[in-house]
Amino acid sequence: MDSEGPCALSDLCLAQVCHSLDALCCLRVDGSMSLIHSPILPQEMADQLLHRMASQGIINDRSVGIFRSSKELRLRRASIRRCSVSDQAFQLAICPHQLMELDASWVSGGLTGADVISGLASNPACRSSLQRLSLNGLRLGWESLEKVGVVHFSSLQGLRMLNLANTDLSDAVLEDICTLPHLESLDISCSAVSNVNALLECKNTLKSLTAHRLGQLDMSPARLLFVFNQLHALRHLDFSEDHFSVDDSDGKDADETVRQLLEGSPQMLPSLVSLDISGRKKISEASIRAFLKSRSDHLTFLGLLATGLSSCDVTGEADENQVCEALKRYRDRECFIREALVHLYNLTTDTDKPKPDMLKLVVQSMQSHPASLHVHLVATACVFNLTNQDVSQALPVSLLTSTIMQLLDAMIAFPHHQQVQKNCLLTLCSDYILQDVPFDKYLATVLVINWLSRHEDPTLQRMAVAIISILVAKLSREETTQLSKDINIMKQLLAIVQQRAMIGVADSTLKFALSALWNLTDEVPAAARNFIQCRGLELYEEVLESYYTEPSIQQKVLGLLNNIAEEEEFQADLMEEDLLEHVLHLLQDSHLDVGVRYFAGGILAHIASRSEAWTLDQELLRTIEKQLVSVGKDTFKCRKMLFFFSLSERVFFFLFFLFTVFYDPSVPCTVCNPVIYCFVTCLFVFTFTFFTSTCLGTTDGN
Repeated sequence: MDSEGPCALSDLCLAQVCHSLDALCCLRVDGSMSLIHSPILPQEMADQLLHRMASQGIINDRSVGIFRSSKELRLRRASIRRCSVSDQAFQLAICPHQLMELDASWVSGGLTGADVISGLASNPACRSSLQRLSLNGLRLGWESLEKVGVVHFSSLQGLRMLNLANTDLSDAVLEDICTLPHLESLDISCSAVSNVNALLECKNTLKSLTAHRLGQLDMSPARLLFVFNQLHALRHLDFSEDHFSVDDSDGKDADETVRQLLEGSPQMLPSLVSLDISGRKKISEASIRAFLKSRSDHLTFLGLLATGLSSCDVTGEADENQVCEALKRYRDRECFIREALVHLYNLTTDTDKPKPDMLKLVVQSMQSHPASLHVHLVATACVFNLTNQDVSQALPVSLLTSTIMQLLDAMIAFPHHQQVQKNCLLTLCSDYILQDVPFDKYLATVLVINWLSRHEDPTLQRMAVAIISILVAKLSREETTQLSKDINIMKQLLAIVQQRAMIGVADSTLKFALSALWNLTDEVPAAARNFIQCRGLELYEEVLESYYTEPSIQQKVLGLLNNIAEEEEFQADLMEEDLLEHVLHLLQDSHLDVGVRYFAGGILAHIASRSEAWTLDQELLRTIEKQLVSVGKDTFKCRKMLFFFSLSERVFFFLFFLFTVFYDPSVPCTVCNPVIYCFVTCLFVFTFTFFTSTCLGTTDGN
């Protein structure tokens, strides 16, 4: 069930544009893309198109070229977050727009902060229109700004929000930034800033300051408190620390500053409504309670994650609401995301209710830290908890799709980490997810098969083979053909069959492996060829003999042999007297499961239908034909056999083929070919029986 309802028409259209971008565009001389027909889109749609392309990872120097048409595709809120864009592409495609917001965080491709500033400032409209700018994780490259005439941050006079976290921000550049007349929000986290005296320049406008993990800060507690105390408009202060990277000897001055702030007069930072001191492990509970008591009237948030003080019941890791708040606020901070996910895992171990909002936060955490093993190790475990058992069926399908695709990304990113791979497989091993949730099943099949080739743990092997057996049946013919080009896949699955057969077990691992092979060879000649080359026929003949009392296994084995028999080019490989005699014996044994006899008959019918290609003893051919005729007559009395004949539409195509090729109206059917007589009789009886039971209400259950 999808509680979000159907997708908006605009979302579907944008998805189609992204999918068909090559067909909708032509190439300029420089190789960049240009829309062949570019209507004037509503401004919001242009923003959404860029954002969708960026989130799908298809924005690059080539594709971003479509936004050079600044009259038809007018951008106001642009995001190229985590995309690969060069300085030149940025200048040509993004800078001509009258932007209000730009997120260029973690952009690769050589683009620097200096390139962004000079490019934006080259557009007079942007100098005043741009209000929000995020350069998180970008190398600023300020050495280029030493050139005469190069603009600085202060040239963007309209800026109200600036994010320079995880950059090489220096004290000198901070001084320039603080001269901005409308600056309200500033993030200088994880930067090289050593002195924040420059903040006094914007003390009347600055409402939000984020200064997480300022490892090079060199100011006394008294001086730091003095600066903070002068920020009269400040409402949100984040002075948290990375508790994983700081040892007991570091950060003493900062911790003392926080202690004095907590225990100080409420007249210090009187407008403060939000304070984050997460990761400050030396803060006492007494200081926290004193602060809460003095600020109880207007304080709305107090960040205490990784302080050990969540018992204060403000926000930390005590309950799901606190953990979810941490996942929202600290999306870009690996240290806190790791901490929050650990607590979330413990809180959701026995969950039996759908929690889509929580699952979405976990997926976003993985997306924000694609290279972090620590985040993915815990996040994939949380995903399993939140999609386990029947819970997944109550989650929005679109959310499950994005979740599974993120798990596949994790399997690609960490191919050799067994626990991450195991967590992903545990989530994938769900009938509902594999059968009903849309995702890239070809990619999933390849990843699981690759994992299977490197591990032999029986429990995980059974799980992986089960996943493969279902996924292979979901692939298109083209995808199955592509998959079959790798002969190692066939070798891997046959090795599992041989391994289980050697110890004589009829467990689910063997059955899933047989099912996967059966589906893999269904109308795929390349797979059938690989099967024969890997000596699969010899192995399957042994399995047929060894598991004579296991109809479920025999049916899967015969089903694959029937797939091979359907291909004329491989019928000669089945001309093995011992094999055909064994299959004939299965057809003759009336005590066997009807499904086993059905596939046995199908194999023999395919082989016997081409008498000119028969290379074995003619007496065996006549015996097979007589037995097929006998089965055809018995079908009049056995509606179960008719049901099995109706299972595959290929049977009817086969019957039609035989009839049109061999039928001679001047000769009785039994003289033309006994095989035709047998199967045409079955077809007639099935059609007649189905008609009478459906139209006349026949209820005979034999």
